[in-house]
Amino acid sequence: MIGTRLDFATWQTLPWQAWLTMAVVLGIFLTLVFSRLPTDFVFLGGLSILFITGVLDTGEALRGFSSSGMITVGVLYVVVTGLQETGALGWITSNVLGRPSTEARAQVRLMAPVIGLSAFLNNTPIVAMFIPVVQDWAKRLRISPSKLLIPLSYGSILGGICTLIGTSTNLIVNDLLQRESPGGGLHMFTITKLGVPCALVGMGFIILFGRRLLVERRPSSRSFENPREYAVEMIVTPKSPLINKTIEGADLRHLSGGYLAEIIRKDHVLTAVGPDEIIQEDDRLVFVGVVDSILELRKRPGLRVATDQLFRLEMPQRDRCLVEAVVSQTCPLVNKGIREGRFRQRYNAVVIAVSRNGQLVRGRIGDIVLRPGDTLLIESHAGFIPRQRDSRDFYLVSRVENSAPIRFQKAPVAIVILAGMVITAALGWLSMLQASLAAAGLMLITGCCSPGSARRSIEWNVLLVIAAALGLGEALDKTHAAEVIAGSLIHLTGNLPWATLAGVYLTTTLLTELITNNAAAVLVFPIAVNTAQRLGVSYMPFVICIMIAASASFATPIGYQTNLMVYGPGGYRFGDFFKIGIPLNLLMGLVAVTLAPFIWPF
Repeated sequence: MIGTRLDFATWQTLPWQAWLTMAVVLGIFLTLVFSRLPTDFVFLGGLSILFITGVLDTGEALRGFSSSGMITVGVLYVVVTGLQETGALGWITSNVLGRPSTEARAQVRLMAPVIGLSAFLNNTPIVAMFIPVVQDWAKRLRISPSKLLIPLSYGSILGGICTLIGTSTNLIVNDLLQRESPGGGLHMFTITKLGVPCALVGMGFIILFGRRLLVERRPSSRSFENPREYAVEMIVTPKSPLINKTIEGADLRHLSGGYLAEIIRKDHVLTAVGPDEIIQEDDRLVFVGVVDSILELRKRPGLRVATDQLFRLEMPQRDRCLVEAVVSQTCPLVNKGIREGRFRQRYNAVVIAVSRNGQLVRGRIGDIVLRPGDTLLIESHAGFIPRQRDSRDFYLVSRVENSAPIRFQKAPVAIVILAGMVITAALGWLSMLQASLAAAGLMLITGCCSPGSARRSIEWNVLLVIAAALGLGEALDKTHAAEVIAGSLIHLTGNLPWATLAGVYLTTTLLTELITNNAAAVLVFPIAVNTAQRLGVSYMPFVICIMIAASASFATPIGYQTNLMVYGPGGYRFGDFFKIGIPLNLLMGLVAVTLAPFIWPF
């Protein structure tokens, strides 16, 4: 084939297809760095060029779209949705965070469960669920959210490198490995031998040095908080876990953007409610706050909105959502009470709260007389939005995100399904794809999540990037471009396996920080395998280090999706990630490159 010496003649032997492939990959890289074009569009565009010019035939170009790794990633989104909609994840967060006394202890209490969850679940929805929880928790602990949100993201990344299903990158690399060596794929806990030491070292570094390296910022979201304030009445249901707890013990004293205004107990009204007040069955708790606080309350087991109108809605509980609608001047209910105007019968929806000029409107919901410009918080079917968006009855109609009712009674079922998926895949009874498909199917059959929410949960842009990147990796391998690049890498590292492994790790890390983790892993994989083959050593240390390097992306907010998710809520600046992320990247590289050859010898 091509010699290991790096000289001009070697590069001259490359066919035009190899030069075009490398130009396309470089063009994708530069486009993503210097433009704001969507990542999936850029990768699909690059794949299209290679297909149109004949570098890839139809089967090779489309092979990534039938990848078992890519399909497994998509199916796991449905499994996580079932855990979210049953409140299983929320139960974990509410029971493990507690009230630590120091910043370091708070980081330990946060990162430990996040690492554990992220080892078995996709980290993107986990971080999405934890962000509002951590913001509220930080407020109660009087700690800046910026001291906890980067540890939240980093913890999810560290957990992802602990098992085969911890992150989509591991699944994609495993799929590539199976193609390279049929029957040579990884088991559920193969990567755990290196992933757990890396996770422990990373967590220890954050806890020890986070006090100095994590900045204190004011979240930018505070400038854009929803100013509309509502009053909502919640009833304590029979057998509620809140019964006989104090307000403080039930964690109802410090809500995110809201507070408990009063308790209606039989014929008595308790105002200025103290933290030691005992909650009783059938208590009606009146809360005042913004939409986020209302959402938080609806997701608490043992509480339900105290309007009997909700039971008369002609729709299943699982199909409901919250909607905000602004009353127009031409609405037929203007200057009428909500009950008098027969709001439920007219719209098959129920008003939960009313805000007027950004301030709450007190009084019984049915007796409130509507005025033009009033903002209504409504529980309805999702079909209410398209029906009323162009109606003259309302100026503005918008869905409140993540407002589907929680199916608390299904939480044990969802946890059992998750455990079954992990056990069957770990013991080799089913492949990872088979186990995840079975788990997703059971989530739907048992009602842990609805078909609509399952469909919405899948991040199609992520799947498209994975499929297109697999096609580009195919082109690098087919045209021998990966082989030449591997020879160049060997030349630079002096034929030393350990130095070459460090070079592969560093290359993957740099690409991950600038494009995407999945794409970086796919592009480096054929180069790493060719490098190992030319050195005459095992490719396993290289494959495992690619998994670690592609996921362990800490130095930029754009390097990993969870970093970007906490960027705004934490009020961070771009350089804040440099300060703690670069040393953490180097530390992860040192641990991985040092230990990998001992665990999987050259």
